[in-house]
Amino acid sequence: MASRGRPRPGSLQALAAVLLLAAASAAAAAGSPDRPAPGPPLFLPLTRSYPNASRLAALSRRWLGEGAHPNARMRLHDDLLTNGYYTTRLYIGTPPQEFALIVDSGSTVTYVPCATCEQCGNHQDPRFQPDLSSTYSPVKCNVDCTCDNDKNQCTYERQYAEMSSSSGVLGEDIVSFGRESELKPQRAVFGCENSETGDLFSQHADGIMGLGRGQLSIMDQLVDKGVINDSFSLCYGGMDVGGGAMVLGGLPSPSDMVFSRSDPVRSPYYNIELKEIHVGGKALRVDPKVFDSKHGTVLDSGTTYAYLPEHAFTAFKDAVTSKVRSLKKIRGPDPNYKDICFAGAGRNVSKLHEVFPDVDMVFGNGQKLSLTPENYLFRHSKVDGAYCLGVFQNGKDPTTLLGGIIVRNTLVTYDRHSEKIGFWKTNCSELWERLHIGGAPSPAPSSDSQADMSPAPAPSGLPEFDVGLITVDMSINVTYPNLKPHLHELAELIAKELEIDSRQVRVMNVTSQGNSTLIRWGIFPAGPDNAMSNTTAMGIIYRLTQHHVQLPENLGSYQLLEWNVQPLSRRSWFQEHVVSVLVGILLVVLVSLSAFLVVLVWRKKFSGQTAYRPVDSVAPEQELQPL
Repeated sequence: MASRGRPRPGSLQALAAVLLLAAASAAAAAGSPDRPAPGPPLFLPLTRSYPNASRLAALSRRWLGEGAHPNARMRLHDDLLTNGYYTTRLYIGTPPQEFALIVDSGSTVTYVPCATCEQCGNHQDPRFQPDLSSTYSPVKCNVDCTCDNDKNQCTYERQYAEMSSSSGVLGEDIVSFGRESELKPQRAVFGCENSETGDLFSQHADGIMGLGRGQLSIMDQLVDKGVINDSFSLCYGGMDVGGGAMVLGGLPSPSDMVFSRSDPVRSPYYNIELKEIHVGGKALRVDPKVFDSKHGTVLDSGTTYAYLPEHAFTAFKDAVTSKVRSLKKIRGPDPNYKDICFAGAGRNVSKLHEVFPDVDMVFGNGQKLSLTPENYLFRHSKVDGAYCLGVFQNGKDPTTLLGGIIVRNTLVTYDRHSEKIGFWKTNCSELWERLHIGGAPSPAPSSDSQADMSPAPAPSGLPEFDVGLITVDMSINVTYPNLKPHLHELAELIAKELEIDSRQVRVMNVTSQGNSTLIRWGIFPAGPDNAMSNTTAMGIIYRLTQHHVQLPENLGSYQLLEWNVQPLSRRSWFQEHVVSVLVGILLVVLVSLSAFLVVLVWRKKFSGQTAYRPVDSVAPEQELQPL
C-alpha cells in the first residue's frame, strides 16, 4: 500500500504482535498479507505467510509460451509525490462500476469499498453495489478460507505497518480493463470492504489493485485462467509529469533493457539482486551483502520513496552531499522530519544532472541501471528551485526497499515466468511510440465512453492556436442543494490548485443529477485582451486529468468527464468596436430627438400668442353684441 505518512522510530516491537496476528488470519484466506507502506523508518512484517516452494515452482511453469496472447494495456493516473501513489481504472460488475485503484506490486488482493461498509472513507468514486450487478456472486464459505460469523461467505483482512487496515468479504464478478485493453473482461475474485482504517480510510483513491504473488492476486487469477502470459509491466511518468502506463501480460523487451534475477523462493516480494550503488562513478564503500539482508532488495510499486539499510544510507547521503557543495543545504518542507534538502539548483528538471550526480545500481549479473536525479530527488514544496533526497534510512530494518521514485520514466517488466525483472529508461508518456507498438494512444490519463464515466484524456498536444476558453465538465458526488452554497469556495479552490487567478474560473452551467452535481466550468485567459498559450492550457488540463485538484471532504469527490478548448476569437474592426458604434448611434439619435422636441415645444409655445400691432394701425370694426 502506498504511504503518504512516515511511521516513527521504535515501532518494531509495537507492531510485532499485530503483524503476527494479521499473518495468521490472512494465511487462511489464501494468499499472503501485504507488505507495509513506507516512511522513514519503515519496517517490513516480522512474519509473512506466503506460498511454499512447491507452489512457486508450479506457478513458474504456468508460462503460456511465446505465442501471441492478449494483454491488458491500462493507463496510470495521479502523481507519485503529489498523491503518494499511481492509480489505474478498473471496472467491476454488469453494468460496469468504475474504481480508481492504487497499483501495488506488494499487495496480494484487489479490494474496493462495499455499499454496506460501515467504516469507509469518502473516496473518489461511489462504493461498489453488488445488488446493481447482474453478474456478482459471493465467494461461499469453504475449508480454504476464513468465513464470516454466519459461515456464509469468505472474508479477507490486510494490515500494514503504518497501522492502516482493510477487511471485508470476498466476491466474484466480471472485471473489465478499459477500452484500450486487448484482454476481454474476465471473472475474478476481489474484496468488498466493510472496514478500513488509517491511510486507507483517508486516501482519495478507492482501493488497491494487488499485483503481488498469491491466489487472490489479479495476476495469479488471470494467469491461472490461461488468458495472459505470466508477466506485467509498469511505466511511471517523470518529475512534474505523472501518469504512465501498465500492461498485464507479455510485452516485447527492448534490446537494451537491463535485467536482474528475481527469486520467488528467496522472498515473497518482487526482489532483485543489488550488489553495488555508484554515486558519480564511485562505488559506495559498503559490503555488498548489506543489500541482501533479510528480505533482500525489494521492488515495490506501492511505495513512494527508497529506503536503505543504515550503513548504505549513510554512505549514499554523504556521497551525494559531497558532490553538491555549491548548493545551500536547507531544512525540509515538513518540520517533523529531518529531510536532506538543497537550494539553488533551479526549476529545470532536465538540467539537474548538471548539478546532482548520476547514480548507478549494479546487479548481480554485472548489468547496470543508471538513475538520473529525478530518480532519487523530490521537489521542495516551499522553496523554489530546491530539492530533497527521496532516499531514507529504513530504521533498523536491514531490508532495502525501492519505491516508485527509483523507476520514474523507466519501463519495469516483472517477468515472473523467467524469474527476472527488467528495466528500460524511457519517456513513459511516449511508451507505445518508443516500443513501436501501434494501435495504442499515448499512455496518459484515458477516457472510455461517456457511459463508463471515465476521466477525460490529458492532451498529448493541442492545435496551434491561441486559447480563448477552456470548458471543463465535472461531476461532483454531492447533491446540488448541499453544493450550491460552496460554489464560490470551490471556484477559488480550483483556481488555487491550477495556480491561476480566481477570476479566471467561472461557473457556466450547473445541473443536478440525483446524488451528484454536474458543473461546467469556464477557464478564461488572465485578461480580456490576453490569450492563453498552448503550454498554459495543456498544463491546466493535465492537472485536472491527473486529479491534482483535491476537494475538501465536505465537497465530496469529483470526476472529470470532458474538457474542450476554444480558440481566441479573431474579430474584425467592426466586431471589436460594435459596442462603441452602437453607443455612438444611440447618442446621435437621442441628441437629434431632443433637439426636435425642443423646437416643437418652442413653436407651440409662441404660436398661441397675439401678434403685436402699432397704435395707429387700421383695425376692422367689430359690432357690439347686445347684452
